[in-house]
Amino acid sequence: MLDRFKHFWQSVMLAPFVNTFIRLGISPDAVTLVGTLGVSAGALVFFPQGKLLTGVLVISAFVFSDLIDGAMARATGRSSKFGAFFDSTLDRIGDGAIFGGLVLYFAGPGDSYLYLCLTLYCLVMGAVTSYARARAESLGMDAKGGLAERADRLVAILAMTGLGALFDLPILMYVTIWVLALANTETVVRRILMVRRQTMTSSSDLDQS
Repeated sequence: MLDRFKHFWQSVMLAPFVNTFIRLGISPDAVTLVGTLGVSAGALVFFPQGKLLTGVLVISAFVFSDLIDGAMARATGRSSKFGAFFDSTLDRIGDGAIFGGLVLYFAGPGDSYLYLCLTLYCLVMGAVTSYARARAESLGMDAKGGLAERADRLVAILAMTGLGALFDLPILMYVTIWVLALANTETVVRRILMVRRQTMTSSSDLDQS
């Protein structure tokens, strides 16, 4: 859903950063690495201490690197298979750090076994969502779609965690975690069924031939 706004952010809002980094000779891979380290530090340092708003602000300052590095690679003609692989791999680390930090929060100052389990479920299912698509594409099939695309998951949990901390309304984060748990489940099941339909269609075509 939010991927449709990617071009706007890259071409308008983040263009000054892209141009500045290119002039300074910074590589897209370096931006990817620094962004992931910043996101991971923000989540794993501040969330377990109960400093949710601080963690969200730090993460937000680095999370746009995921858009900047791609725009830099295209602008400089340095797009490569390794760059795409490196970016996707570090995305999984950043995602895991965000939800892992919330798991540690609920194990500590958040003190909720229920939400610890739900957040852990979101972490695992988020990884499965990405894996299902990547594995399907490696087999020559399509498994896009679903309610819980990566950008939607990140914006939802960061926005509601930050607002909940700012206005002392933790219910915003709790509701979001429930919604993401359901959305992740729907997305994984949908992608499994999509691949199943494609494999059955392929088998039917082979039988007819």
